[in-house]
Amino acid sequence: MDFSLNEQQEMLKKVARGFLEKECPESFVRTMEIDTKGYSPELWFKMADLGWLGLPFPEKHNGMGGNIVDLAVLFEEMGRAMLPSPYLSTVVLGGLTILESGSEDQRCELIPKIVKGELIISLALTEPSASWNSDGIQVSAIQDGDKFIINGTKLFVHDALVADKILCVARTAEGEMSDYGITLFLIDSNNSGISFEILETTAEDKQCEINFYNVIVPASDIIGNIHQGWQSLRRALQVGTVMLCSQMTGAGHKLLELVLDYAKTRIQFDQYIGVNQYVQEQCINIFSRVEGSRAVTYKAAYKLSECKPADMEVSIAKAWVSAAHEFACRSAHQVFAGAGYTEDSIIPLYTKRGKVAQLYLGDATHHRKKIAQQMDGWTLKIPKGEPLGLWNRVQTES
Repeated sequence: MDFSLNEQQEMLKKVARGFLEKECPESFVRTMEIDTKGYSPELWFKMADLGWLGLPFPEKHNGMGGNIVDLAVLFEEMGRAMLPSPYLSTVVLGGLTILESGSEDQRCELIPKIVKGELIISLALTEPSASWNSDGIQVSAIQDGDKFIINGTKLFVHDALVADKILCVARTAEGEMSDYGITLFLIDSNNSGISFEILETTAEDKQCEINFYNVIVPASDIIGNIHQGWQSLRRALQVGTVMLCSQMTGAGHKLLELVLDYAKTRIQFDQYIGVNQYVQEQCINIFSRVEGSRAVTYKAAYKLSECKPADMEVSIAKAWVSAAHEFACRSAHQVFAGAGYTEDSIIPLYTKRGKVAQLYLGDATHHRKKIAQQMDGWTLKIPKGEPLGLWNRVQTES
């Protein structure tokens, strides 16, 4: 399968890299760590002017009519630059959910605002259970006539402090299937029943705890069908997962460039450290992980672009890329040695942000479990008396 970029995608990649090298240098990333908002509204509107916020939306909603592969190209460059912005929350997790399941009135009203940079959305999904599955949704939304009353707590909510709307995933009914009974509510962030608390995170990326206390939401603010919100959210979660993979792939490629440059210029014991076989091994291992990450990421993005079933491909990508990026960061620290662990070094920035991407929307372990669930008909056959550690053949059930 050929994953070569077409002419338009190559142009997008070139423009994005040039723009972000100018607008999002290392100094900007460090400034956003201590900024109260964690992102730059000025840069956000510049991205809107470039058409980036409208990339995956159809032209009738003022978008650019791009596909998921186009989006992956852009996210790879964002990851390379460590761009701090609410793009994933707003455009992918919020915007694509509205595009997929919102009413025509909701699409016509909200998507053009997203495209212009006038509307920021935050997805409130995870809870104290720390589950990425639908059975972890326990925030309740009780119907009272033509409105709902929401109570509960959401944790690790990205971009909530700067959001205009909160896309809250709440449980409206219990059922035999955990996917049933979940509804999506688009709530004004300034609702008096909502309180925010910034959580202390490794990447200092302003994740929040959100508490909902008797928050009244009209039924007209439901996105999709009542009780069927998980199905409405499913595609956006898949796309978001692949975009995190693309982001880590871009970051991994930049790490490789930094490591290679350091190995060629750092002199120790009167010779460049790049002649050391151990350093060469670390460079090769990073390269192989990055190339593997790109392959599985673009395969998943392609299948999503073609609207083909991609559950397996998405989980394979997230499981592989999460582990690969963690390995790449660790190897980069090994090559840079003590210099790579100082606050002045850029390597820790990639490591910290990489950890957020590895965990968000399900870590490697979560997605390996999903892969196992989808391996229908495959079993591990272990003969009696055979040591488990020596037996790793996987055979198909006859």
